Amino acid sequence: MAVKVKLREKNISGGRKSLYLDFYPAITNHKTGKKTRREFLGLYLYLDKKELKSDLQKLEERIKNLKLQGKDTTSQEKELLDTETFLKTFKGLSSTDKMHNSNTLRRAESIRQKRDNIIGKPEIYSNVEKEQLRINELGEQCFIEYLKKLANKKYGSTHSSWISALKFFEAFTKGSVKFKDLTPNLLEDFKSYLLKANSNKSSKVKLKINTASSYFNKIKAALKQAYKDEILQTDLNNKISPIAEEETRRDFLTIEEVNILYKTSCKNILLRQAAIFSALTGMAFKEIQNMVWDDITFSQNTGYTILTKRQKTKSDNYLPISEQAFSLLGKRKEPTEKVFKGLKYSAYNNKHLAEWISSAGISKKITFHCFRHTYATLQLSNGTDMYTLSKMLGHKSIKTTEIYAKIIDKVKRDTTDKIKLDL
Repeated sequence: MAVKVKLREKNISGGRKSLYLDFYPAITNHKTGKKTRREFLGLYLYLDKKELKSDLQKLEERIKNLKLQGKDTTSQEKELLDTETFLKTFKGLSSTDKMHNSNTLRRAESIRQKRDNIIGKPEIYSNVEKEQLRINELGEQCFIEYLKKLANKKYGSTHSSWISALKFFEAFTKGSVKFKDLTPNLLEDFKSYLLKANSNKSSKVKLKINTASSYFNKIKAALKQAYKDEILQTDLNNKISPIAEEETRRDFLTIEEVNILYKTSCKNILLRQAAIFSALTGMAFKEIQNMVWDDITFSQNTGYTILTKRQKTKSDNYLPISEQAFSLLGKRKEPTEKVFKGLKYSAYNNKHLAEWISSAGISKKITFHCFRHTYATLQLSNGTDMYTLSKMLGHKSIKTTEIYAKIIDKVKRDTTDKIKLDL
């Protein structure tokens, strides 16, 4: 039976409708191997007032019928409210919007015809021509949309960083760029754009070099994934160099300073307890904040072990801790209760931290994360090998851990100038 390919529309938010291809009967998706009736094109049209009002009437009628049948109408009523709200401020389509609709429809129809030829009339094209048509279709897809999907798969601070990178790339490309239009020159231009851009937080402050480097690396990672997914035909990621990072200062405490802090009182007892615990275990603030008693186990052979959940990587890490670190936690409570119940990150608590550091006579600029740095540098100073430390810190790559080796080397270099003769 010949497959029919039709262009159809589906209403989405913001007074728009998404375009997709409808196959009857269903075809096999070449990526998933599963049967499908739909293929969304990543293209959309703007609805005019007449269409919106017509949709409202149809939706009201549908809600009425569903209620008569005793069915739930929550989602339909939300859609109705959203459409009514949008209509109140909608002034109609501009000439630019109308031009967009016209051009988009032509593109969508062109794609439909090509798909129809490939599926319904295979004898027209050779295998080489079919492959070229497939490549052309992939090239028409929007890289921004692909980038959004990748960003939404990330978690925690990594997700935030991807979203920020996406915003800068959207601003640079004015919101749209096809895969076929991605070139080394365009990406080099984006690199220059980042190096001159202002921070998202303030239009008066330039984006830091290391932040720009991080954002550019997200785009490179997306290009690498697109090449793996066979959307890109060339490995663009390998054709562009990253933005070189600047050396960052990572403050840490000596063992003498940690001992002084332990003996110094702090207005926030819970914060003091958590900070010392971080220095003894290398755990980050979020890991400590989220830790529950059920995460801590004890074995006669291995001692105390904590199941840590890395926020950046969403990976589990089993971390052995000392009896001294465990003794800071106090009496064990209910399995699901947080160990550091009530621990919060706030400007108020940061003030207490600064006061505590100052009252101990320490002049270094110490944040909570510096206690994790302290653990790493003390471990290396005492002979722990890089591979083991990387595992203890929950790093996915040993390269992340190697920054601490540079810190230790600098400390060693600084000590050479401490012994001087009076010549």
